[in-house]
Order: sequence, then structure tokens, then C-alpha cells
Amino acid sequence: VCRVGGGLLEVAKLLALKAQLGDDGKTQFVLKTPKGTRDYNPKQMAIREKVFNTIIRCFKRHGAETIDTPVFELKETLTGKYGEDSKLIYDLKDQGGELLSLRYDLTVPFARYLAMNKITNIKRYHIAKVYRRDNPAMTRGRYREFYQCDFDIAGQYDAMIPDAECLKIVHEILNELDLGDFRIKVNDRRILDGMFAVCGVPDDKFRTICSTVDKLDKMSWEDVKKEMVNEKGLSEEAADQIGEYVSMQGGMDLAERLLQDHKMSQSKQACAGLSDIKLLFKYLQLFHVTDKVVFDLSLARGLDYYTGVIYEAVLTQASAVSAANEAQNCANAEESVSVGSVAGGGRYDGLVGMFDPKGRRVPCVGVSIGIERIFSIMEQKAEASPEKVRTTEVQIMVASAQKNLLEERLQLISELWNAGIKAEVMYKKNPKLLSQLQYCEEAGIPLVAILGEQELKDGVVKLRVVATREEVDISRADLISEIKRRTEA
Repeated sequence: VCRVGGGLLEVAKLLALKAQLGDDGKTQFVLKTPKGTRDYNPKQMAIREKVFNTIIRCFKRHGAETIDTPVFELKETLTGKYGEDSKLIYDLKDQGGELLSLRYDLTVPFARYLAMNKITNIKRYHIAKVYRRDNPAMTRGRYREFYQCDFDIAGQYDAMIPDAECLKIVHEILNELDLGDFRIKVNDRRILDGMFAVCGVPDDKFRTICSTVDKLDKMSWEDVKKEMVNEKGLSEEAADQIGEYVSMQGGMDLAERLLQDHKMSQSKQACAGLSDIKLLFKYLQLFHVTDKVVFDLSLARGLDYYTGVIYEAVLTQASAVSAANEAQNCANAEESVSVGSVAGGGRYDGLVGMFDPKGRRVPCVGVSIGIERIFSIMEQKAEASPEKVRTTEVQIMVASAQKNLLEERLQLISELWNAGIKAEVMYKKNPKLLSQLQYCEEAGIPLVAILGEQELKDGVVKLRVVATREEVDISRADLISEIKRRTEA
């Protein structure tokens, strides 16, 4: 009995193993995208394309040209540029040649490109995917593989003129995308460093304390202070002094007030930064964007390469609770709200010099649009909107009302394609007219060109407007100009 019992147990084990391996003995695996990545369906791609077009139009309006760089760089190129975020870089397996890493952003590759090609001035935009080994909250538009849209101005120019244009670009893009109310926070690395110095932060702790201050948008001041004191070893007194400053927000008036501050005025660095902030606000007034810009001393931006002005655009809480959330309960709404920063950037005058053998500096300032977060919001808005998102741009469907008209349909659609008209035909010899019309309604195709024996005799095409079901006979000679008139307005 024991033997029989044992045998049954073995059989059960083998059957379980077989089920696990599948019938062909291969391990079954779950079909899914890797963690922190996603596919985009046609509807999502249509939204994405619209956003890209808006952004590219803006970049071109400001005179930018575009470049591209490899998706992976030499590991050495990326090392030591990102501060505490360096741990998020994806290293590729050594293939017996060069040590490589996937690019973490588009700024460091841009600096390498400038140094390598000895370029001293360029205004460029670059839209491409970057990679971060993050623990992403995908509901909030954070991924391990995502697009960045960068605009940068490299070259020796007068103070704050290019910097002001970068902020104007952010303002234009966010306004045009109509995401709701937003704020652009501005600060300066020199003001931060000066503040750290006068508050008693040791020089060697500037960068690490800066990374902690950068968490103020996600953590309370109490938690940030705890990290500074307990983990980073800063004195409580220094942390409290920092706390006084990082709670300050304002405009040009705050910069003037801090220039008179007895502590801040002791730092040459901070004074230089404050003077530039004043100048920046003067130019922003001329660009009519100061309504959205706030000088915020808590803004730190954790990346090591910033040397001057830094900025970040955030959607205000109220605007993030858009129509997309109205139909959801509070718990879901909370998730949708926390979109955070939708653009960020700053001045990085030393980065190109790090790559140049002679250390030649090329001053740069730029901005990166947080495209994935913008997509998340646009997708939510599209879901909530009764309007259907079209995934194709087809202007007209060539249909037939009777059987045996395939050749005539193919002849007509060829004429339309040759005239540059976006057209479709059903891949059936004798499709039913009703199913052709239904397809147009589902796909959002605005017009149908209907061929029948009578129309062919009369040399006309019946043009049907899908939305109103109105039909009109148009002569073959006038058809192309009539389609263009009706669809390209």
C-alpha cells in the first residue's frame, strides 16, 4: 500500500511538473512587457503624436534644429554626472568589448556630442527614449523606459536671455496643451550653495544635502530635516536655518529682499545668483509669463551638473483633478492627482568641459518636457471626454452600392491616392453597403464615395457625408477638389 501510495505521489509530482512545463516540455512564461514599460495602442499613439507635434512646433518656432545620438553610451561617459541617481543607470552586459550603459537622459549625450564635434554654439531639440532602473509608479506616468523632449541653447551669450527663452517655451507648451493651471518654480544653484554655506553646511556635504532638499516636493520638511540630521550627519542648527530659507517663495521682490539679508549677502555666490534671478524676472515680464513663475528657494533639482538657474514646472493640485477624475471615486482621484513635475531644466556651464580634453567650457541652458506624465494626463482627459479619438487620418472611403464593382473601386482609390488624398477601401470583392458605412462611422471617416452602375454611366460619384447622411452627386473631374474642400478646411 505504501509503495502504491508513494507511486501515486510521484505521478502527481510528475503531472504537476508537466503542467508547469507545458505539453512540449518548455517552461511556460507569462506574456507581458518588462517591469516599468508599456505598449501603446493606436488610440494612445494618436494622443502621443498630437502632443509631440505641439511640442516640436514650439521648438521650431524658436529656431531649434534637431540631432540624434546612440541609445547607449560608453559607461565612462555617464559616470559621475548624476549624483545619487547614478545607481539608476542601466549597465549593459560586457560583450567582450567596451563597457556600455543605456542613456539616462539626453543632456549628457548632448554635452558629449558638443565636446566631440568641437561645437561651441547650437540651439537644438532632441526627442528620444531614455532608461532608468527606477521603481516606477506607472499610474503616475513614471517608467523605466520613457521619452524625453529636450530643448537646449549652447553658446556664450549675455546673462539670462537664453534662460528666459527656455521658460517662455515651457509656458507656451503647457498653455497650448491645455493641461490646466501650472506653476514654474525657479531657483539658482549658486543661491542654494550660498545658502548652504551661510547656514553652516560643510563644503563636502553640499551635493548630498542638495539631493535631500530636492525631496521637499514629495516629503514634509520634518522628514527632510530628519534625513539631513540622522542620515547625512548635518547639525540640527544648520538644518533649522536651511528650513527658514527653503520656505520662502516670491518673485523679483524676494530676490531684492535676500540681497539685503544679513546672512545671504555674505555669500558672493548667492548674490550673483540673486542678481541673475532679478534680471531673469525682468525678461520674463517682457515675455508676459511672470503670472506663472515663482522664485522658490526649496527647488533644488538633484542632478550634479547644474551650475546656475534651475526651474521646474508643476501642475497645481486643483488642475490635476481634471474632468478625468470626476467620474472616479476619491481614492482613484488621489492617484490621478499626483502627477508632479511636467518639465524641468536649468543651466549647466561645466558639463561640456568635463568631456573636452582641454577643458574648454561651452555654457548651456536647457529644458526637458516630462512627456510621459503629460501623456498620462492627456489619456485621462480623452477617457473622460465624449469625443472619440481618431486613430487614422482617412478622409474618404471608396464604397460600392452593388456587386461586381471591385475593379472600379480600385481604379478610383488609386486616383485619390495619387492626388494625395487619404483613402481606404474594403478588402472584399462584394462588400455590403451597410457594412462599409458602419465601418466609416466606427473609424470616424468623414466622407464616402459611393459607386453604382448608374453613377458610372453618368460619370459621377455619390459623395456621402457620414455625420449628416447627406448625399450629393459630384462629377469625377471635380471629386478630388471637392474632397479637399470638405476635409482640409
